Amino acid sequence: MVLTKKYITQMLKSGELAFTPNLDKFQVQPHAIDLRLGFDFHLPKSWELTEKGRVALHIDPLEKDTHNFKQIHLKEGQYFELLPSEYIVATTLEKIELSANNIMGVLYPRSSITRRGLALNLTGVIDARYKGYLMIPIMNNTDNQIIRVYPGERICSVVFQLLSSPLSEKEANLHGLQKARFNDASKVFIGSKTDKQTEINLIRYGKLEEIKKKYRFL
Repeated sequence: MVLTKKYITQMLKSGELAFTPNLDKFQVQPHAIDLRLGFDFHLPKSWELTEKGRVALHIDPLEKDTHNFKQIHLKEGQYFELLPSEYIVATTLEKIELSANNIMGVLYPRSSITRRGLALNLTGVIDARYKGYLMIPIMNNTDNQIIRVYPGERICSVVFQLLSSPLSEKEANLHGLQKARFNDASKVFIGSKTDKQTEINLIRYGKLEEIKKKYRFL
């Protein structure tokens, strides 16, 4: 069930849902909340300078990769221009705190952003009991246009949905066999948090059959 403005307002008043800074009237839609673009942007790096010289960076999804991104913090009144086909990761202006035990959120790009030629590759889910900032992957889909974005503009929408049953704090924070990685996310790049090391090691050595047998769910 998708929650309407009336239900969302009740959650805001009760404290089950909170935003920092507070929402403004432009952001509240009939059955969604628009989130604003923050001031922090993360740009992928393709090389680094080491004692060996200029070395290309090789992205390994099983390793932490904070050094593969350069963070840029803009000031009020500044803007960010995405080059043709450029990919970045931005942050939301608002920190969200969803303390309700039976509500989750789903992220969608705003259609006005898509029409400008930008693709928001959203992961899609805000877990029940999540708190923190949200990372917004953005790509300039054009091959010949520079597209400007401004901190503070409404970049994406959150639709809230009712879960079939409430989740305890322990249940909500247990993702698979590990604690939720991205809860309490700050404005620094959070993509560097890897999966549980036990799983990583089995994947690294191709032991998929062992994963299925040893960690069978039912």
